[in-house]
Amino acid sequence: MDQTSMMVCFGQHFARSDKFEDIFKQGMALVERTAAYLDGEGRKEAKSLKPPVSVVYATQSMRLTTRLLDLASWLLIQRSLKDGEISLKDALAKREGLKLRPFGRISHIKHFEDLPEGLKGLIHQSYNLCDRLHQIDVALRGEIHDTQCRFDPVNEQHRLLEARFRQHAPSLNTFVN
Repeated sequence: MDQTSMMVCFGQHFARSDKFEDIFKQGMALVERTAAYLDGEGRKEAKSLKPPVSVVYATQSMRLTTRLLDLASWLLIQRSLKDGEISLKDALAKREGLKLRPFGRISHIKHFEDLPEGLKGLIHQSYNLCDRLHQIDVALRGEIHDTQCRFDPVNEQHRLLEARFRQHAPSLNTFVN
């Protein structure tokens, strides 16, 4: 069995799949929900906050917006690449300026528990999306830079079993005869 026939390019396969479209839609919907929240209910809630929570709200809403802009940019770059609107070289160049690993985590935010529920929920959702996109990005970038895709574990196990069987087949024949 040829090794290249056992290779699975997860990132490339995923970027062209319906699952990518689902994540794209979820990501863009999160951007829209966040904008609506920060311009509406969030603005009203922010006015009632006292320091230091009001400062944390302002800081976290800016970080949330920045994080979502990077995530939306990444999604748009991948969709443009998938649709053939840009080259791989262009996609890689555009990707370089994006940050898919946010600074800190929710557990690092002082007074997080005092923030309005709406903002906390959006922050959680943005970190979850960020983690998912980072995993996909790592897979895609690894495939591009290594020019090797990951082995399909099922095919790899099948190949190992066949090799082991061939290795022991002559000795099995002596027991059968």
